[in-house]
Amino acid sequence: MVATILVGMLCAHLLCFTVMFLLFSKRLPGKKMGMDLFALGNFLLGLAYVLQLAEGQPAWSAVSVLNHTLTLAAPVAYWLGAMRFFGQAVPVWRPMLAFSLAYATAQALVQWGLGPVARYAMLSGMSALLFLVMTLTVVFGVRTFAKDLHREMVFFALMIGGICVLNAIKFVKIITGGLDALQMDSSFQLAFYIYMSSLGTVLPPSIIWLVLRRLTDDLRNMAARDPMTQLLNRRGLSDALALHFNARHASPAYLLLLDIDHFKRINDTYGHQAGDAVLCHVAEVLRTTVRRGDLAGRIGGEEFVAICLDTDAAGILRLAQRLRAAIEAQAIDIADCDHALRLTATIGVSHHFTSAQSLEDAMQQADAALYRGKAGGRNRIESAQPARPDPAQPADQAVAQALQTAD
Repeated sequence: MVATILVGMLCAHLLCFTVMFLLFSKRLPGKKMGMDLFALGNFLLGLAYVLQLAEGQPAWSAVSVLNHTLTLAAPVAYWLGAMRFFGQAVPVWRPMLAFSLAYATAQALVQWGLGPVARYAMLSGMSALLFLVMTLTVVFGVRTFAKDLHREMVFFALMIGGICVLNAIKFVKIITGGLDALQMDSSFQLAFYIYMSSLGTVLPPSIIWLVLRRLTDDLRNMAARDPMTQLLNRRGLSDALALHFNARHASPAYLLLLDIDHFKRINDTYGHQAGDAVLCHVAEVLRTTVRRGDLAGRIGGEEFVAICLDTDAAGILRLAQRLRAAIEAQAIDIADCDHALRLTATIGVSHHFTSAQSLEDAMQQADAALYRGKAGGRNRIESAQPARPDPAQPADQAVAQALQTAD
């Protein structure tokens, strides 16, 4: 009786969260983030438990075959939903139908060849195997595609691993004790249903929390990026620098300020669409030229920024030269133009700085250097001038300041 109540409560939880997941997916028309598949998994598992209650005792029937098939199709739906959540465009209906038909056929073959005990053992064994694969996928995700969700993924791995262990134990009990191991009021089955009821209560809200966190992260990312080029904007650069300098033993940073030469003439001659294409082209050159870990941004108009970490004065000049040469070497095709357009850029380089609060000073230094580069003929690199000593300072202090700020 207790087990029946637990299974009934589990069915109610699963079907209620099915509706909730569907409502969430309706509010996410462009990017459902797997919510529709999580709803499908909940529905399949809830329906399987309803059929189990209707079936009563283990038996060979169409209801039993459907029950087993839905029980195994549910984790497949969850796994596909998780892949969708992490941005993988995986097919759904063909794999689900193929898996369901294959398992229904396997049930018939095992029932006729080995008997009912083997069929019920196969269900527990396959469940343990599927949840083991899911657990390993989550563990792999902690180290690769889900590093930003480390704690959440560890929690899911523990919960899913628990299901795997319980199904493995059930498999052994069926093999050794036959169908008597499936009596609903046995101590093991009670423990199994208590654990599943707990998961049915805890996991769906946890999935919703993950979706809300991902949506919040997406909004924060949109606020930190330039909508045209997807490079960091001024706010994004400042936030990324704060993270860098808050780390222990953070190295100084250097700033490059890049301006496309004669950009207004390009806009006036070829139109704003051509100008937008030029901006996107330069953004891509910048993105592919800077080193991994450096920051690339657009701060407005035709001005771009690269903030280089873990380098020195010589390294920043080498990077600036590679960037200037790459822009000059790569022509861009413009619509309604019979020839490829060649670009040049002028780059100003700041002194090194050691805090996020110094970003504005570094930009002013690079901007002054950029202005000198424009005045000197464009398509060139200029470094910030050394700071002049304050005459009012003691001589030793002035020399120390000059040495500190000199490249």
